[in-house]
Amino acid sequence: MELLKILLVIGGYLFLVLTSGIILNFILNRISHGKLSETVSVNDRDTGFVIGKCENILIMTFMLLDAYVALAIIFAAKTIVRSEDMHKNSLFFLAGTMINVTYSIMVSAVIKLFLTTI
Repeated sequence: MELLKILLVIGGYLFLVLTSGIILNFILNRISHGKLSETVSVNDRDTGFVIGKCENILIMTFMLLDAYVALAIIFAAKTIVRSEDMHKNSLFFLAGTMINVTYSIMVSAVIKLFLTTI
């Protein structure tokens, strides 16, 4: 039974990290009507990709540990660090953060639900 839980957690992390970028790009392109690549530099996209993946891992970890206050701290810290970037292209940074955080919480909640039912 413990092995099944470990595999579920590992699978959850992999699923979240591998799918979050796809979901994020799909939604952002729908919101921006396909003009996202015209308004965001490659450097900003690459930086956002790395930050987003780290954010996915931290959010899932804190959700599994019931450390919900830490989620707020991550969100606040990211907002402070990237506040200057948000002035350049608020759609990419603010919407991207909100979509990624929401998606990460949803996937983590499903994994946590599965863990409690096993």
